[in-house]
Amino acid sequence: METFIDFLQWPAMVATLIAAWLVGSRQARKRNWGFLCFILSNALWIIWGVQAHAWALITLQVGLFLMNLRGTKKNAAQPDPS
Repeated sequence: METFIDFLQWPAMVATLIAAWLVGSRQARKRNWGFLCFILSNALWIIWGVQAHAWALITLQVGLFLMNLRGTKKNAAQPDPS
């Protein structure tokens, strides 16, 4: 199980990169997917961080999770500029 959790840092990293790419989109739908990818990456980093005892990383991810929830809400309130 520990090996699986160690592996989670790689999908977490990929999800973070994809999320950053999508959040930069002009289309609200893609931005929303970006925020959802960020939320997935937050969860993966938290799981990995618990196993690694990386408490600062876990605290950071909780804060970023809250900001991503805020971003999802604000994105839904904006009309699509296309």
